[in-house]
Amino acid sequence: MEWLKRLSQSIDYIENNLDGTISYEEISKIADCSIYSFQRMFSYIAGIPLAEYIRRRRMTAAAFEIQTKEIKIMDIALKYGYTSPTAFNRAFQSIHGVAPTLARSEGTLLEAYPRISLSISVSGGESMKYRIEKKGPIRIVGIRTGLQENFEYNFKVVPEFWNETLKKEDYFKICNLNNQSLKGILGLTVYENPKEIYYYIATSTDKNAPKNMLEYTIPSATWVIFECNGNFKESIQTIFKKFLTEWLPFSNYEYAGLPDIEIYPISKSHIASGYSEVWIAINKVSE
Repeated sequence: MEWLKRLSQSIDYIENNLDGTISYEEISKIADCSIYSFQRMFSYIAGIPLAEYIRRRRMTAAAFEIQTKEIKIMDIALKYGYTSPTAFNRAFQSIHGVAPTLARSEGTLLEAYPRISLSISVSGGESMKYRIEKKGPIRIVGIRTGLQENFEYNFKVVPEFWNETLKKEDYFKICNLNNQSLKGILGLTVYENPKEIYYYIATSTDKNAPKNMLEYTIPSATWVIFECNGNFKESIQTIFKKFLTEWLPFSNYEYAGLPDIEIYPISKSHIASGYSEVWIAINKVSE
């Protein structure tokens, strides 16, 4: 419940500052996690990156003001953080599909994006298969690509990285390296600092890393492990959302902030669905 409370307070902060400066540092303080972790968790819950949510909310508010107030459009643009008419026009059209000047014309179709509201509801019917295990350090070997704190960028880079890797000999080398109890091909993001964020495609192994590959050791942790069946991308996203909104608030655990591990089956051909697992490090909430 504490996580949902902090998330709700973060959203309140965003809403109260749509016409001012929104500090990602302040958001992370309210949420009590890193900026990167907040953006990642927000994207799973909302289904869109944080920056896109803020843009949609600002352009929704701007459209209402253009329609209801006798204020110059440039003044409204400045109010919502746009110093350039071109930039405001581009942002407005990306959301509403029309130029700001047309918003004052009767009959113009616009888009309204309401704020996110968090609530606890009884849905029932869908279970989450999980188990909790303690594991020592997990050493992985594989390849990686750089990410940014810009999640719109990451959403493009990670799928492209997978598509490229599946076509390369490196993928089969990674498959052949696996010799530990953690079976499968792993996908995980390692956040070291704002300038060093990496997505790995790797496997758990005690073999030496080939010259063109890197190794990384995930610290000892307690893991909640969720089982998935179906389309990999949809299943993984669903698990993370349900973990944050349904499992975590009532579990007496808190998110540990270690790399989340996606485990896919080892296959010599490109498969997009099947059995997979999501490992998320957790800590018990102190009494």
